[in-house]
Amino acid sequence: LSSLHLKEEKTKPDANGAVVKADDNVEKTEDEEKEDRAAQSLLNKLIRSNLVDTTNQVEVLQRDPTSPLYSVKSFEELRLKPQLLQGVYAMGFNRPSKIQENALPMMLAPQNLIAQSQSGTGKTAAFVLAMLSRVEPGNKYPQCLCLSPTYELALQTGKVIEQMGKFYPELNLAYAVRGNKLERGQKISEQIVIGTPGTVLDWCSKLKFIDPKKIKVFVLDEADVMIATQGHQDQSIRIQRMLPRDCQMLLFSATFEDSVWKFAQKVVPDPNIIKLKREEETLDTIKQYYVLCNNRDEKFQALCNIYGAITIAQAMIFCHTRKTASWLAAELSKEGHQVALLSGEMMVEQRAAVIERFREGKEKVLVTTNVCARGIDVEQVSVVINFDLPVDKDGNPDNETYLHRIGRTGRFGKRGLAINMVDSKHSMNILNRIQEHFNKKINKLDTDDLDEIEKITN
Repeated sequence: LSSLHLKEEKTKPDANGAVVKADDNVEKTEDEEKEDRAAQSLLNKLIRSNLVDTTNQVEVLQRDPTSPLYSVKSFEELRLKPQLLQGVYAMGFNRPSKIQENALPMMLAPQNLIAQSQSGTGKTAAFVLAMLSRVEPGNKYPQCLCLSPTYELALQTGKVIEQMGKFYPELNLAYAVRGNKLERGQKISEQIVIGTPGTVLDWCSKLKFIDPKKIKVFVLDEADVMIATQGHQDQSIRIQRMLPRDCQMLLFSATFEDSVWKFAQKVVPDPNIIKLKREEETLDTIKQYYVLCNNRDEKFQALCNIYGAITIAQAMIFCHTRKTASWLAAELSKEGHQVALLSGEMMVEQRAAVIERFREGKEKVLVTTNVCARGIDVEQVSVVINFDLPVDKDGNPDNETYLHRIGRTGRFGKRGLAINMVDSKHSMNILNRIQEHFNKKINKLDTDDLDEIEKITN
């Protein structure tokens, strides 16, 4: 990897000396700076140190409904090679995750598969296991090909391959990413190639570093991210068409929208399909209130009153713009609170570090824009405060974002508290429309009455 170079980005240090991307327009709303899917996906990978213990139901659609449905409860049942079983245990897996229980027997059969489940459910480990079980380490040419949408995501998958395959000393991995320059006419001896679609296509067709007819397993990872990236969809289909007919096709995605499904059908013939049904987020365990204020300073004072009256384990505070988030974090710090700030101009690795510190309890308050609204489970969050109510680019209530924001509390069966700051007729109208949408009354809270604030936590 020493020969790979990432494109340098224009950066500047923030107030704490951390380097963030330079951005002249600090007033950008979160809608305009909405995270691209690849960055969000990478963030989820970086902050998940272990598997999510999901209670979601697995739905399996077999290409041959008459064949028996196999599922496994242990890795031993799969009869893996001893070196591979060692690698699995070395990664800290004690038993297969829910998605792996059904996916692994199909993949090791080997059969074509389309699998959908959210981040942290063991998808990467599952297809890495499938690749490693099919590779012949003695054959010094590419046998497995894995496509990722970005360099960083390819690197994350590469780490899993290296960890799980570490008891195969003769097994090697090549990264087909821009910047990894090889001599023309050279053939690759590594058995597994992981890369981005554009570079892999060049290596297979124009430069002929890879003989696509010798590929046994073809993996498309992060399919939903892939098709959102310009050109990746067409490049992936072109690669797939070069592969032998008996090549095993595995496609993985965190979401299963129509566009993903259409793409999957073009790439994966006669697939088995595994879906992890999403649990509907519910507001039943969350008490919701609103506070009437006239301006930003009154909202801040109300926030201080709430903090003075109730014991809060950890809180997340959502703002609409980076500028407001930076101002609020600074004001809370002045009041002596341990505050972390998270917003879109930070690089993904920095955001992961901030979330990790918050998760470990080193900071009690996380001030953020919407980048943090999805997929981040911190058990200790007991209060979510909407310093600004979520709206879309047309100024209408963003109900989905509201649900994701306040869903950070009331998780894992605990009771949670959500407080909304209202500072104008327009924001009151937004709140009323949110109440109507969820058919859930949001009660008024007087933050000047300390007894009333104390009551809401009982």
